[in-house]
Amino acid sequence: MSSSDAAPSALVVDNVTKRFGNVLALDDVSFSLGATELLALVGPSGCGKSTLLRTIAGLVRADHGRLRLGGLVVDDGTRHVPPEHRRIGLVFQDHALFPHLRVAENIAFGVRDASRRDTNGRVAEMLEVVDLVGYGERFPHELSGGERQRVALARALAPRPALMLLDEPFASLDSNLRSQLRASVTAALEITGTPGVFVTHDQEEALATGDRIAVMRSGRIEQLADPVSVYHSPANSFVARFMGEVNLLPITSDAGGARTLLGPVDTTDVGRDVSSEMQAMLRPDDVTFTESAVGGACIVGAEFRGTTWGYRIELPGGIQVLASGSHLHPFSVGMRGEVTLTPGHWQVLVPIT
Repeated sequence: MSSSDAAPSALVVDNVTKRFGNVLALDDVSFSLGATELLALVGPSGCGKSTLLRTIAGLVRADHGRLRLGGLVVDDGTRHVPPEHRRIGLVFQDHALFPHLRVAENIAFGVRDASRRDTNGRVAEMLEVVDLVGYGERFPHELSGGERQRVALARALAPRPALMLLDEPFASLDSNLRSQLRASVTAALEITGTPGVFVTHDQEEALATGDRIAVMRSGRIEQLADPVSVYHSPANSFVARFMGEVNLLPITSDAGGARTLLGPVDTTDVGRDVSSEMQAMLRPDDVTFTESAVGGACIVGAEFRGTTWGYRIELPGGIQVLASGSHLHPFSVGMRGEVTLTPGHWQVLVPIT
């Protein structure tokens, strides 16, 4: 999903703050969501992502700041529109289906002020969107976990919400099912043109799902950008570490400029001494190991990952770096060689925070 620059924002969060006693859960959070955009909120436990989602939903009141849905102010610290009047669909990890109602009845539950014929038509439409045609007469206990989650999504979409909020909806599912279901969810949102905010603690899930990713820490958004930028050009070392395996190398400066153990660093865009304030970031695929009997690097760890191998390599001086390589040409622990920057890749400068 994506959003046109000219399209109105589905959601605007403006300087929102929320405290629970002495705990600052949300600290001056601001962002906007495009009309058909899916935003992934990711961060460590306790960073505020679920609180932010619940504040958007109206389940939690903001202390300060303002929330707008489709141009309407729904929370400004004093005025508060209740959740049932916000036209928001909610999907949680536990599905929350009514066990005594059939699938079709669960989906129809949220459809208001419609004739029986229109409701039945909407239920049939939603069953097709979530690929559960023929399941309408089943009860929740007759479904798999993934099927129940798709019913929960269909129920949330049935009233035609202006915004969908999903709070770690796949956390209880195995990895293969998670991958299948997130594809189903993103397809359903795209088919219906529904914008969404998706909370997850899984970095790979965020990268695969969001049009943009907001990385949170201690109640603040550390970086808000597209997945490629967040992964390859993180705003700081925290984002770099959180979004996946990373090498953070110290930078030294001499007459020839700034450099690391893997070579020179481009500091064209940095008008200051970077040696004490910044590090060089490389992902494992940025690092190449070449076997050589006279090489100064040594493989001290190797892990098979299916299509690739992951390596831990000790460089002269004791610094260790992570590298990845093809499963077709594996290296063994104890092999010596040279470590270089992969051709076409680069070292990215990131602030130490």
